Amino acid sequence: MDTSSKENTQLFCKSSERPLGRPSLTTECSSSKEKQQCCGELKVFLGALSFVYFAKALAEGYLKSTITQIERRFDIPSSLVGVIDGSFEIGNLLVIMFVSYFGAKLHRPKIIGTGCLIMGVGTLLIAMPQFLMQRYRYEKYSPLSNSTLRISPCLLESDNQLPISVIEKSQSKRSDECEIDASSSMWVYVFLGNLLRGIGETPIQPLGIAYLDDFASEDNSAFYIGCVQTVAIIGPIFGFLLGSLCAKLYVDVGFVNLDHITITPKDPQWVGAWWLGYLIAGLVSLLAAVPFWCLPKSLPRSRSREDSNSSSEKSKFIMHDQTDYKTPLGEKSKIMEMARDFLPSLKNLLGNPLYLLYLCASTVQFNSLFGMVTYKPKYIEQQYGQSASKANFVIGLINIPAVALGIFSGGIVMKKFRISLYGAAKLYLGSSVLGYLLFLSLFALGCENSDVAGLTISYQGTKPVSYHERALFSDCNSRCKCSETKWEPVCGDNGITYASACLAGCQTSTRSGKTIMFYNCTCVGIAASKSGNFSGMMGRCQKDNGCPKMFLYFLVISVITSYTLSLGGIPGYILLLRCIKPQLKSFALGIYTLAIRVLGIPAPMYFGILIDTSCLKWGFKRCGSRGSCRLYDSNALRRIYLGLTVMLGTVSIFLSIAVLFTLKKNCVSKHRSFRTKREGTMVSTTIRKENYTTSDHLLQPNYWPGKETQL
Repeated sequence: MDTSSKENTQLFCKSSERPLGRPSLTTECSSSKEKQQCCGELKVFLGALSFVYFAKALAEGYLKSTITQIERRFDIPSSLVGVIDGSFEIGNLLVIMFVSYFGAKLHRPKIIGTGCLIMGVGTLLIAMPQFLMQRYRYEKYSPLSNSTLRISPCLLESDNQLPISVIEKSQSKRSDECEIDASSSMWVYVFLGNLLRGIGETPIQPLGIAYLDDFASEDNSAFYIGCVQTVAIIGPIFGFLLGSLCAKLYVDVGFVNLDHITITPKDPQWVGAWWLGYLIAGLVSLLAAVPFWCLPKSLPRSRSREDSNSSSEKSKFIMHDQTDYKTPLGEKSKIMEMARDFLPSLKNLLGNPLYLLYLCASTVQFNSLFGMVTYKPKYIEQQYGQSASKANFVIGLINIPAVALGIFSGGIVMKKFRISLYGAAKLYLGSSVLGYLLFLSLFALGCENSDVAGLTISYQGTKPVSYHERALFSDCNSRCKCSETKWEPVCGDNGITYASACLAGCQTSTRSGKTIMFYNCTCVGIAASKSGNFSGMMGRCQKDNGCPKMFLYFLVISVITSYTLSLGGIPGYILLLRCIKPQLKSFALGIYTLAIRVLGIPAPMYFGILIDTSCLKWGFKRCGSRGSCRLYDSNALRRIYLGLTVMLGTVSIFLSIAVLFTLKKNCVSKHRSFRTKREGTMVSTTIRKENYTTSDHLLQPNYWPGKETQL
């Protein structure tokens, strides 16, 4: 029995006796081992790539959550914050074309690992100003509770109440502070750190996605990419939640006595511990670099890839290079050959009309989304009167998961229903159209301006104030020597907010813990059209004219819109990967990312510049220069923020329609080409049989959509 078993084994393992075209048992055994090893290493790479996507998305989400905190901490306008936010794209711009092209021929996992190290160092650099700057100082009225000298808020800046020595000392101190303030531009560290973070992030998307698509089977490719993108969306969830937690902590926590801080997180001058999250995100990025140094340069291809006529980046550039170039001279000739192929590859890539149109559509849409996401926390704060902590919390816990679910759903739909390439283009277009139609409804879900005396209503509280009539001074505070540059909001009994206690005409004040009350406020009495002892409390009045209900509706529509727009993410990726040659896959993804980064750089800037035009009250630095905005016109802010997003989205929809028509034209051209070239029923049957699914051979980049549209 044992002898016959051995004989049978020998019979099946003899290659000379096996049927022609059939693999031997030994070959099948070795193929099975290679397949298991390949799948194991590919899954390790998938896990490592997912984690690094999480790390970079964590830092990116946290950066978006700290936009308002950075603006207040460094006392800069929204336009300059947009420049800081755009420095990430500038970092990508500097190296992405070369990394995506040359990196495709080199050791891709190690290049990704190097990028993670650079990204981690850049993230840590962003937090550096906290350890170099002086402690945060805010404008706040503080009665001298431990002194017998009682100062009226109305006459706070009167010369006859303070001794000359006190005034001279105060002016001298302000001059010193001005010199210190003028010599420090610590926001440059944030700019450079974000720039370095952008450089480190460069190889992750083009090399990582192409590596997955090269060595995964075609059926699993879309699913794997969907998994990576889904994990990437989970990163901002933790980023915004971390931002919400840090926003509740005072900026100088651990450096000052918090009992002496008189403001709360609801105060518009509050700055949270923005720097703390960057330390955490930086360490996570450094940890994400470790697995990539243990992964191989290439993996065995799956059987479905080998059976196709297409050739991947690995087979053309990596595997052959391992045997052909082993000497320094060979390496030199290899680099020269790659350099000579650079311009022809770029020309061929940009000569594909389908790729070019999709590139334009995606770029415009990402401009819309970049600007919207960057200033969404600010919009929630200013439009609905929410704190920075709550704004970050609802974005991270409600809005971002909807995006993750949409991306994951797109990958599942592509895999389960085997959506054709033409169907993927229609799904991409349909999600954009429906998403921006839903976004239009947000115009009706805004809140009216807060009642601020001299800015949004008159001091009498009877009529709105037109632009040229806005003035912070009135008869009720004319005898007070108040400063119009200060923003120390006081909420009066009449529900009207005043820029300061002095401008409210308050005569006396008391302090109990962190609560400061003002009494005998003449302007509060005028607005109420009554006589008596009217009081006010430090802080802005909360919006209560149906605004909490509007905020709830805003969250619901925002979640549905985010899910709908993200549903077309994976179909768009598949469309991008299947319309080009596989050896240009990394290069095409690099150019795609480059275009988004380059043309996406101005988005936060012009969003910020236009948002600044809706400012009603600017803050001022100690030297007298303009700082950050304290109060926005809610109606103007809503029109600018939502209108600009919808306008860019509409342009991207028209470009997506052009993509669909170009794809349909290429399909018709392919049909005619086959019928003309091969006059027979077999060709027509073959063409009718295929449905342009992601697993069909016609979707292979070297086969579809024909030589006339190949790169």
